[in-house]
Amino acid sequence: MDNTFKEYFISRWSRYFAGYELPVCFFYTDRPLDEDISETGHENRCLIGNLKRVREGFAYVYDAKSPGCPGGKRYTGFSQKLRPNFEYFLSCGIPGELEGERYKKSPGLVRALLEKNPPLEAPGKYLVFKRFDRLADHEQPVAAIFFATADVLSGLFTLANYDYADTQGVIAPMGAGCSSIVYYPSVEARSAEPRCVLGMFDVSARPCVPENMLTFSVPMKRLEQMAGNMDESFLITESWGLVKSRL
Repeated sequence: MDNTFKEYFISRWSRYFAGYELPVCFFYTDRPLDEDISETGHENRCLIGNLKRVREGFAYVYDAKSPGCPGGKRYTGFSQKLRPNFEYFLSCGIPGELEGERYKKSPGLVRALLEKNPPLEAPGKYLVFKRFDRLADHEQPVAAIFFATADVLSGLFTLANYDYADTQGVIAPMGAGCSSIVYYPSVEARSAEPRCVLGMFDVSARPCVPENMLTFSVPMKRLEQMAGNMDESFLITESWGLVKSRL
């Protein structure tokens, strides 16, 4: 992370978002720092639950052997496998054998969804999560994840669409909580015009975040563009000032 940009973003974030918590970033590496490994705590089976400490300033190192659910491994790129009868698990289940989550109406819809969203392949042996201000110079994050309330989301959403000619600067694809903060932002990061990802609608992951909070994930290329627009955008208006006073 370029230190000049890091300082620039932190100063603008503090100015326009009244010191609201900084985003969590993630990157892949083959050689995580010893101190990052020592700070890692696997306190929750859900990957999302383990990010609470990251928001407080601790690092979290995750890999193919980390404890957790199979979905977390798949949507972070460490496994391309699915549990048996996954299409039934995500939909109606199998009477007397498997309880379904009923997130999709039919197994056929699940299969179609999987065909349109091929698995991610992790570009490194480890996935590291760190709060934005803790990133080192040599660490190049894929995306920044804002854990945000409605007013903060309003600002981020509007800023993400500020320099777009259409209305699709933000997407909200259905998926597991970890897919909304890692999988889809990683896919968008490879695009020539990366979009932001609104997420954490996954009912199974909701207990791992406060009731009034969603996530807003921004590929780093896009974050740099958005930060560069802050000083001339709606953020300098009285309208935003009224919202900012409530943060």
